[in-house]
Amino acid sequence: MERQSIQSLEQRTADGVDLIVRKQIFRYTAERKQPRRFLERVADHFLAQLVSEPTREGAPLDLLFTNREGLVSHVMVGGHLGQSDHEMIEFLIRGEAMRRVSKTATLGFRRADFGLFRRLVERVPWEAALMGTGVQEGWTFFKEEVLKAQERAVPRCRKTSRRGRRPAWLTRELWLELRKKRRVYDLWKKGRATQEDYKGVARLCREKIRRAKAELELNLAAAVKDDKKHFFKYISSKRRAKENLQPLVDGGGNTVTKDEEKAEVLNAFFASVFNSRANCSLGTQPLELEDRDGDQNGAPIIQGEMVSDLLHHLDTHKSMGHDEIHPRVLKELADVLTKPLSIIYQQSWLTGEVPADWRLANVTAIFKKGRKEDPGTTGLSA
Repeated sequence: MERQSIQSLEQRTADGVDLIVRKQIFRYTAERKQPRRFLERVADHFLAQLVSEPTREGAPLDLLFTNREGLVSHVMVGGHLGQSDHEMIEFLIRGEAMRRVSKTATLGFRRADFGLFRRLVERVPWEAALMGTGVQEGWTFFKEEVLKAQERAVPRCRKTSRRGRRPAWLTRELWLELRKKRRVYDLWKKGRATQEDYKGVARLCREKIRRAKAELELNLAAAVKDDKKHFFKYISSKRRAKENLQPLVDGGGNTVTKDEEKAEVLNAFFASVFNSRANCSLGTQPLELEDRDGDQNGAPIIQGEMVSDLLHHLDTHKSMGHDEIHPRVLKELADVLTKPLSIIYQQSWLTGEVPADWRLANVTAIFKKGRKEDPGTTGLSA
């Protein structure tokens, strides 16, 4: 089977997502390389085909693709348009997504009062409250007190959507140039400026924008080792479609497509290749936190200085985990949080108990290389 022609039409939908409507006409021959390549391209771009009924002489020749689930609904095949021998395809495009307001709240550190935060945390009698309690109870008390103070000292703000976010390259100087370009355009339409005036201003803005984008990308590439978050954030903003995890093949050779099934396949694969030698028992833990001057036969003592040093070197660009305590909070309040954390670490070392929050993580599957359906080519990032 060989592809004879492809006609593509891209149109911008109401929520800013590209909807690709493609009409495929295939001619059957002995060659199957071209259709297979087309299917690979569809899978690479995570497109879903929504037409399941035949549209011409018993064959589904007219295809409808979308890159987001729920964007297109009520797909119906039937009727002819004029003298065409193809069935018409009717569908609805959901456009209310553009009017949605983000309800995701994030910590607004720009307006945070860390002085108040520190005073609230210092009032807590950590040693009296944590001594003699279990590890889980002590960690729960610590988390509740920190979050209670965080609620009073750090306001929350709505997370801006990609559409409402200003481009990273748009400086105030460029913004003023774009406003000037708009004013000259309005004057040209009113007959108070010439077309050459507008073309000159537009050309100047275009050159400055190109220069600003090139400078931004150069700076991001140069600082990628120290600031990976902004680098990959910029890369993600350039993607037109959100990448989802591709279908996987389980141990029995069956293809799984549901998220729960994919998670089970990945869990089974990583459990099968888990090496017991990578286990980190209590006897092989890093000794940086231990008091080396103490008795070698006694229990190790967690040094507060080392805990404070680790807190001061936290990466504030990292996201918070299930405990909802941001690394920025731990770093800013390292001097007052060292004592309670040292007590909890010491109790955890002595009892071997680990709080439930420490065993949880937000894990993202990332394709590396090889066959996309093979779970061995997918890495996990926490």
